[in-house]
Parts: sequence; structure tokens; C-alpha cells
Amino acid sequence: MSKLLYSVTMSADGFIAGPGGDMSWLVPHLGPNPLADDLVGRIGALLVGHRTFRGDDPNEGTEKEGAFEGAWQGPQIVLTHHIPDTPVPGVEFAGNLPDAVAAAKAAAGGKYVNVLGADVARQCLEAGVLDEVLTMVAPVFLGDGVRLFEHPGGTNVRLDRLSVGHAPHAVNIWYRVPG
Repeated sequence: MSKLLYSVTMSADGFIAGPGGDMSWLVPHLGPNPLADDLVGRIGALLVGHRTFRGDDPNEGTEKEGAFEGAWQGPQIVLTHHIPDTPVPGVEFAGNLPDAVAAAKAAAGGKYVNVLGADVARQCLEAGVLDEVLTMVAPVFLGDGVRLFEHPGGTNVRLDRLSVGHAPHAVNIWYRVPG
């Protein structure tokens, strides 16, 4: 059965995008990461938030455009309240989280569903359907932007560390979300 994995590169101060969703900060911190490279083949589908789907790709217009610097190709399920009138090849749109999760798991074929987008990841966590979190921490402070996880008023979410590893441009920390 497919697991939901929130994998993301974040700054050392906990931001996954800069102000306004800017992703240009990420480019100097991309590079060889054996864990991320291996993960690409273990992903069967993407579950993507609307802002991430419509957002800023620092590699737009290059051969590295898309998820995992263009290395991943496959089905994408976009969770949105704004389903477009015109179909997008390879993309399915869902108007609510249960339908989006069900469609992504079906499309993943037993592989990981990779969650992209802080808000959709938060929704998955709150619904109890997020299984794992992989943070690739880049050596940079952004100071502002989109946080890895935000819950107004605060909350404690316990995570069990599965592994910690190093790559030339990041520290990889993989967690399991306890049931």
C-alpha cells in the first residue's frame, strides 16, 4: 500500500520558499543528493497543492524543470478549489483532501505518494494520512517565506527519526509520523 511522504528542501531556519513563494533561493543548494536521487524511483504519484502547482519553478524553461529537477515523471493529483476548465496532460484535479489522497494512492501503484506544498502537507498531517517526512536542510537562512509547517497558535507533532544523512548541499532527516 502506498505511503504519503512529505519530502522537501528547506532552509536552516525552516522555510521551503522565500517571500511570495520565491524558489530561486534553492538553485545554489541543489546538487548531488544520493537519497533524493534514489527516492525518485520510489515515487509513484505526486499530491500537489494548488499554489505549488501554479508556483515558481527555479528551473522553469530548462531541462531540469519539474519535480526533482525534472528527474521525476508521472501522475500528479492537484488539490484545489479552482479546477481548471481545460484539462492538463498528466494532471488530475481533486476538490477535497479525501478524494485527492485516494486518487494519488491509486495512481502510485504501491509506491510513495510524494506530497508537495506546505498547506497540503499540513492538511494531510491533520487528517492523519501523512506517513513520513523527509527534510533536506540547505545551509542558508531565508528569514521569511513559506514555513515547512505552520499551525497558528502552535501545536506539538511528535515525529520518530528514521535516519539522518549528509549530502554535499544538504543534511537529510527522514521521519515517521506515529499513528
